[in-house]
This record gives sequence, structure tokens and C-alpha cells, in this order.
Amino acid sequence: MFEAIAKFRQNLLNGQVLIGAGVYVVDPQSSDALSDSVDFLWYDQEHSTMSLDALRGHIIVARNRGKPAIVRISELGRPFIKPVLDSGADGIVVPQIQTADEVKALIEDCRYPPLGKRGLGPTIPSNYWRDIDEEFFLQSNMNIFAAIMIETVEAVENIDEILAVPGLDSIVIGPSDLAASLGVMGDINHPKVEDAMNEVIPKAKAAGVFVGAGMGPDADWACVLAARGVQWLQLSGDLGYMIYGVDSLTSMIKTNLHHG
Repeated sequence: MFEAIAKFRQNLLNGQVLIGAGVYVVDPQSSDALSDSVDFLWYDQEHSTMSLDALRGHIIVARNRGKPAIVRISELGRPFIKPVLDSGADGIVVPQIQTADEVKALIEDCRYPPLGKRGLGPTIPSNYWRDIDEEFFLQSNMNIFAAIMIETVEAVENIDEILAVPGLDSIVIGPSDLAASLGVMGDINHPKVEDAMNEVIPKAKAAGVFVGAGMGPDADWACVLAARGVQWLQLSGDLGYMIYGVDSLTSMIKTNLHHG
């Protein structure tokens, strides 16, 4: 059950920069189609209307494809975390985190006792209860990937306390929301955004916490982020790729016809 996320962690520890695709389309064929091109799949419940039933179908496809299924839930809270983990998600990302106490709540909800307070009901992760034993709970506590978004001024100001929470696996920078919180909405290249990144990224690495980021379909910006120390990148997603592809293709055809 935990092979995909264990490999994900090891690749990060080995210094690889990992690229993942966001998934917004309800049909799980999207996960199947994207899997060969990426290192992980990122399911977004914050900015999509994907139901838990649809998400479960996607996660099953990701598991069969050997890709980590990382889910950004809509908000912090046990009712949002527990069903996603019980559906087989390898990791949880919580948006709009601002304090260390919120991070502690996330860790508790992701870990079984004695490390946390996660309730017992891991249907899919335990192969429908066939594999449930002491080793299962040990491996689950070791492997579930707990991450938070850093996308507000308050989170940057509290970064030292946030990073000191045991069990936090990764921060994920949200450049667009961070820019908005800093008063420079739409300008992810603003010095204020760069300064915030340059503050949190080295601190995270020094604390042994991985650094991820979300972004659009921009290869140059991805390389900039990687050069700054970002280790895993959610590089747009299925809908973004579709729009990017069709806009590029139709523009190229119209330009060629015009010049022809």
C-alpha cells in the first residue's frame, strides 16, 4: 500500500525534483492518462467540485499505476481528512494554514494512536481489512505524507513555530495566494514574494521539511522555483493542459494560415 509514497519520499531525499499533475476532471481516465508523464498526482478538493466518490475512483487508478495520490482538501478538520485517507490517499495538503496549532491538529488527524487521533476505518488502505495488523498501523503512521500550504503573510511570520511541529512532512508554497496576501495580487515575481520564499525555503530544509509548490503550466517558472530549492512541483493540471494545448495549437494554425 505504501510503496508509491515511500518511493516519493526517497526520491526527494535523493535530491530529485518531482513533477506532478493536478486533477480536476471527475472521470478517473484523467488519472490514467496522466500517470505515465508525472511523478505524482495531486487531487484538488479546494478548487473543484469533485465528490469523495469520484476522488476514490481516481485514487484507485493512481494506486494501480504506482503513483502517489496527494489530496489538497478544502479546509482543515477531521471530517475532511479522515474519509480521504480511508479512501487510500497517500498524502494530505491543507490550504490556508497560519499557525503551529493548526499543523498539530493536522498531524493528529493523519496519525493513529499513540501518535495521533485518527479513527479506525482504513478500508481501502488495508486491502479491505485483509492486511490490518500492528504493522499496518506502524507503516501508516510512518508513511502518510502530511503537508500544508504556505500562502499567507501570517504563515510566513509563524514559519519557525510551524516547522518545529513534529510530523510535518512538507510545506507547499502557493505563489499566487501568497502574492495576494502580500498585497501584490497577480505578481508572483514581485520582490515581496521572492523575499518570502527566500525566507521559508531555507528554513524548511534546515528543519528537515520538504518544500513543494503549486503553479501553472510554465516550464521556465518551474525551473526558477527548483533553483530556489523547491523539491516537488504541482505543475498545473488536466484542465490547464487542455487549455494550454488547444490555445497553442489553434494560435499556431491561425498564424500559419495568416502568413500563408
